[in-house]
Amino acid sequence: MTLVDVINLFDTDEKCRELLVRLRWPNGVECLRCHGPVAELATVKQLFYCKACDYQFTVTASTIFNDSHLPLQKWFLATLLLCEARKGMSANQIKRTLGVSYKTAWYLCHRIRAAMKEVDQPMLDGVVEMDETYVGGKQIGKGVQFGKDQKEVVIGIRQRGGELRFFHAEDAKSGTLAKYIKENVSTDVDVIVTDEFTGYPKAMIEAGVRDVKHRKVNHSAKEYVRYDTDLCVSTNTVESAFSLLKRGIIGSWHRISAKHLAAYLDEMTFRFNRRKNSNLFLDTLRHMVTAPVLTFEKLTA
Repeated sequence: MTLVDVINLFDTDEKCRELLVRLRWPNGVECLRCHGPVAELATVKQLFYCKACDYQFTVTASTIFNDSHLPLQKWFLATLLLCEARKGMSANQIKRTLGVSYKTAWYLCHRIRAAMKEVDQPMLDGVVEMDETYVGGKQIGKGVQFGKDQKEVVIGIRQRGGELRFFHAEDAKSGTLAKYIKENVSTDVDVIVTDEFTGYPKAMIEAGVRDVKHRKVNHSAKEYVRYDTDLCVSTNTVESAFSLLKRGIIGSWHRISAKHLAAYLDEMTFRFNRRKNSNLFLDTLRHMVTAPVLTFEKLTA
């Protein structure tokens, strides 16, 4: 799906709503309250009515689109721009492209990101790489540790040939690392590859990962790849994802707050895990009609 396709195929509000109805109710429209059969009251804005519980609703009710006065055509264009931009797109760029205010563009982008948050995530298995990185402003002349203390910790876990996960963590201590290992990595994982960071050995013990399943690559000795029998010991694949994240922060978003960092991480992992999906636009819309409502008050609280 290209920008030209979206403009040509969904040039009216009715066409946009027809697509959302098919994505939200593939087996036929059902009531949001009692899940019974409904009748269509009006074709304009597709108003549905459930006789059993006397309830009227539209396809955008109780979704990310809820109470939005922005035309659905602009919603569709913004969705395509966000899901097809490898390094993300800033609200300022959306503002200029769609011709809306910055406040509208910012809220629009965050609602699309909220729909990109994965709810059910399977445990990672096979060969898993884990690493941590620090994002934030530079602190020059005050030492490495002071600079790290001013930054936000992002933990990355990636299964080779599988999914990527990013987490905004409070710190990189062994207990925090163990928590993310237990929540995301299967107990029968083949091997977990990390760098020589001192927090990982204790984290593996706390998470119940045996020593034989933990391999380390020594970056301080300029070792980046090592071959143990048939295993490539390296964290290059998760670090490549970190590189894409930082290019997004520096080149696209420029400045993000610690409060909303997790939302940007959700967007990046959602897009990264579906980078080979030819139906990424439709998949994103499908998430948007099933995700819960995100109000402006809740977003700015």
